[in-house]
Amino acid sequence: MVGAPLFLRERTTTAKAFAQTAGHGMRMRAEDFIREVIERGGPLHDLLHRYTNTFMSQISQSAASNRLHTTERRMCRWILMMHDRVREDRFPLTQEFLSQMLGVTRQSVSATAGALQEAGLITYTRGMMTVLDRRSLEASACECYERIRRQFDRISENPRPEPRAKG
Repeated sequence: MVGAPLFLRERTTTAKAFAQTAGHGMRMRAEDFIREVIERGGPLHDLLHRYTNTFMSQISQSAASNRLHTTERRMCRWILMMHDRVREDRFPLTQEFLSQMLGVTRQSVSATAGALQEAGLITYTRGMMTVLDRRSLEASACECYERIRRQFDRISENPRPEPRAKG
C-alpha cells in the first residue's frame, strides 16, 4: 500500500514510491480514500491498520538485519520476499536494485549472487533471478525473513504458496 501517511491522517509525505517489479495495482484519489476508509471504517480500514503495523515491523526488522547479518543472509531474505510477492520462480531483479535495498555495493551483490548460484540456490543472469532451491534459500536467510513472512501471512487472504522450486 502506498499512502500509509494518509492512512495515519497526514496530508503530506516526503517519501517516494516505486514498483520493484511489473504487476498490477489499483489507485484511489486521496479524498475518496479519506471518505471511504478513514471516515467510514469497516473491513478495509481494519486490514490497512494491520498492514501498516506489519509494514512498520518489517521496516524495523530490515534495519536490524542490515546492521547485524551478512550480505548473503540478507540477500537470501530479499530474494525470498520477492519470490513470495511475485509468486513466480523467475522474476526481474537487478544488481543495482539489490545493492540499494541491501546497502552494499554492486560488486558485493555480484559476488554474493555468484556464491548462491554456485551453491545451486539460484540462477542470476542479466537482471533475471530464478529461484532453484527455495528450502535452501530459507535455510540460508536470516531469521528476520521468517518473522516478516509470518506477519504478512497473518494479514493476507493469500498466504504464500508452498514452494514450487526444487528442494
